[in-house]
Amino acid sequence: MRAAAFATPGGPEVLQVMEVPLPEPGPGQVRVRVRAAGVQPFDTAVRRGWTPPGVTGGLPRVPGNEFAGVVDEVGEGASGVEPGTEVLGFSLLNAYAEYVVVPASHVTPKPGGVPWEVAGALTAAVQTAELALDGLAVGEGDTLLVHGAAGAVGTAAVQIARWRGASVIGTAREENHEHLRALGAVPVVYGDGLADRVRALAPGGVDAALDGAGGVAVDVSLELVKDRARVLTLVEHGKAAELGIKVTRGERTAERLGRYAAEYASGRLLFPIRRTYRLEEAADAHREIETGHGRGKVALIVG
Repeated sequence: MRAAAFATPGGPEVLQVMEVPLPEPGPGQVRVRVRAAGVQPFDTAVRRGWTPPGVTGGLPRVPGNEFAGVVDEVGEGASGVEPGTEVLGFSLLNAYAEYVVVPASHVTPKPGGVPWEVAGALTAAVQTAELALDGLAVGEGDTLLVHGAAGAVGTAAVQIARWRGASVIGTAREENHEHLRALGAVPVVYGDGLADRVRALAPGGVDAALDGAGGVAVDVSLELVKDRARVLTLVEHGKAAELGIKVTRGERTAERLGRYAAEYASGRLLFPIRRTYRLEEAADAHREIETGHGRGKVALIVG
């Protein structure tokens, strides 16, 4: 099968479409003919040489840990899904390919109202957002500060926090402020003086902060939030323990993914796709992700 893979870690240019062995589903697994796959910073770290915990095997390596497609083959003992079922799901790697094999428990049926590019790119954003908000115990009456609120995780987190009854202040570039207002957040420009601008918007104080930007955003969060256990970073993992702040914990589940796919299909969840690329353009997709800017999610159209 064809896959966007790399034989040597490095810059985006190392991603090339190449022929790799077609995977076969084992007991309890399903094989999915991939239609679309999400692109995220996790993937760019893999391409640069990071090996996620639990990954074995050598090179070439195929990035991508979220996908949508059609079940092609079902392994012995796999239950709850049949060949021909349209699904979305998650993996550890290998989603930038024409086929991916995962446990049957890692896929959920795709609602008819969800486009392929949205389905393929949904998992990381909504699962990360919910796990982060659970870790911060965000609920009714809280004021939450979200750094990088126009990105995929930020977009999901703003909406979920609002559904839980929290008020949300979101940092973003000015061209994304109308997007944040549509999600129910109060937008604020990041940069010098951010803490003072947030204080002016939240005279009662900020109860929790979700950092999707890193760097100065962590300092501002610590300045504004009294309880460090209610500051969580998606970026500064190396500093979290030292600073006494949180990182996301918990496992992705098909049940959670299915809930948010249904929310999108109903029109309640907004999840913009910034741009789509063909499998052959995976390197360009990585270049865009590594700019660190942009609204919503990037997706690969595989088949």
